[in-house]
Amino acid sequence: MHKTARVTLLALACLSAFGCASLPPNSKRDPRDPWERVNRTTFKVNMALDHAIARPVARGYQKVVPGPVRTSVSNFMDNLFYPVTMANDLLQLKFKGFGSDTGRFLLNSTVGIGGLFDPATRVGLQKNSEDLGQTFGYWGAHPGPYLMIPILGPSDVRDGVGRIGDGFMSPLSYVKNNYIRYGIYGVDVIDIRYRLLPQDRLLDESYDPYAFLRNAYLQRRQYEVTDGKLSDEDRKKQEQERLDEEKRIIEESGGDDDKSTPPTTPPPEPPK
Repeated sequence: MHKTARVTLLALACLSAFGCASLPPNSKRDPRDPWERVNRTTFKVNMALDHAIARPVARGYQKVVPGPVRTSVSNFMDNLFYPVTMANDLLQLKFKGFGSDTGRFLLNSTVGIGGLFDPATRVGLQKNSEDLGQTFGYWGAHPGPYLMIPILGPSDVRDGVGRIGDGFMSPLSYVKNNYIRYGIYGVDVIDIRYRLLPQDRLLDESYDPYAFLRNAYLQRRQYEVTDGKLSDEDRKKQEQERLDEEKRIIEESGGDDDKSTPPTTPPPEPPK
């Protein structure tokens, strides 16, 4: 964790040295994103690294590794980090969910041969995703400003703090052998990026990829924190944000209907 913190601080220092990206012309500041200039710079660096390294590796992985093997790897990773979901079930007092998720973890770890297979889904124990950021939100913590984290991607202040706590909850954090620990982390990164490949087109074809990713992330996190139970006020707010974004895009494109507009439905992200 200390090494991760040092790397993150170094990356932030480098981004500060690079300067801040300019905002799109005639754009209005989003109140959820007061650090937009720095965030856009971070986003550009992240995208450059993704196009140069992460995306080609993920495509190569998809091309070389057979489908059943990729599925088993994804199942194993989901099961390995599932205790994080179970711990956050308890922190949110979701005892029914904790019982279901514990049964899922035990069944997949035994009958599923260490999580390589997913018999729990076939018997009706559905996969859930809970993390410390959602737990903070459950107890009323405000998300705070939107934050684009170097390498790690979109977040907000609440979820950024939550990621640190989830790191300590992860069983992999207590593996003493560095070769095993970092090896599994590396496979996990490749697996996550591979699962996001179907979403690349949505991001590439959006008029403003940064704004699309920001809106998709914030809407999805609000949905997850509330377990899909959005109030009428929240629904109206999201609809107004969508309309404002479409209006901004039309204005910036000079009214050209041929410009690509960002989809309003957030892309799915792999549960952990």
